[in-house]
Amino acid sequence: MAEEPDKQADEGGPAEAPPPAPQPVDVAPAPHLLEGSLTTRRMMLDVLVALAPAALAALFLFGLAALRQLAVCAAGCIAAEALFMTLMRRKGVTVLDGSAAVTGVILAFSLPATTPWWVSLIGAFVAVGLGKAVFGGVGMNVFNPAMVGRAFVMIAFVKFIAADGYVDAAAKGMLSQATPMTDWFRRGLLPDGALMRLFLGNTNGSLGETSAILLILGGFYLCIRRTASWEIPAGAIAGLLLVGGLDNLVHPDAGWTVLHHLFGGAFLLGAFFIITDPATSPLTPVGKLIFGLVFGVLVMLIRLFTDYPEGVMFSVLLVNAIVPLLNRWTIPTPVGGPVPAPAKK
Repeated sequence: MAEEPDKQADEGGPAEAPPPAPQPVDVAPAPHLLEGSLTTRRMMLDVLVALAPAALAALFLFGLAALRQLAVCAAGCIAAEALFMTLMRRKGVTVLDGSAAVTGVILAFSLPATTPWWVSLIGAFVAVGLGKAVFGGVGMNVFNPAMVGRAFVMIAFVKFIAADGYVDAAAKGMLSQATPMTDWFRRGLLPDGALMRLFLGNTNGSLGETSAILLILGGFYLCIRRTASWEIPAGAIAGLLLVGGLDNLVHPDAGWTVLHHLFGGAFLLGAFFIITDPATSPLTPVGKLIFGLVFGVLVMLIRLFTDYPEGVMFSVLLVNAIVPLLNRWTIPTPVGGPVPAPAKK
């Protein structure tokens, strides 16, 4: 009987069906369960929309220098993405999803308006090449690409990127003073109405340090759209208020208060737009809160106990490095309770 099918086939009868063709398997980084509407392109578009008001404020304050900075960084990141994706034989896969444009805009937001175009271009290629492509592309990077590029050009071209770069912007007539944070930390000067000017956006600084209110509005937009997890900026603000509040209690006569820290520098840019990058932030709600909290604390510790008046860039890279640990330490309890331990024999 076992030979009957073969006999039927030899006599022109029905043959055995061929084995099913193997199905393609998609391999991608976690998480694997996502809301279908949260595509990379839609999320990147949300970020660009949220950054638009602050970009307009930068254009108003710095003029064509800001436009040049945004154009060079964005175009440089897109060109670098196309180049590295071609070298990785993935041409066109991620060039049009908006991630390179967002990296370029955030990089531009972290630089002084007077940064030479070639420095910005180098930063863009480093951001995409060392910050993303070497890890495998979009979603696989460990560190925020824009901050990788910013860190590189700051080390390599310090006179253009450090505090002197912002003083140069004032010297060229873009604004009438250096950054308020630099004035306070270096000279102990606090201009009249500094807090309100920081909040509204009429101060010197990088393109993304000019208007706290516009960054807050953009950040709320991202949280409402669920492009950014609200736990991260909430934790960041809590961490800054905690350490800054304690410092104000210890030094009640200090002119630079916790609110100056909140609205000054690039803290709000970092809290709402940089550390909320889903590829470089934790997956669990508790991990996100801790992640943001550590970021806010680190920013304040760097500002208070080092000679560097900012601290956002270093803090971003440091908290990016602990994301795997936070994901491991904050694994939620599965539905139905924890898996029971095997019974002892």
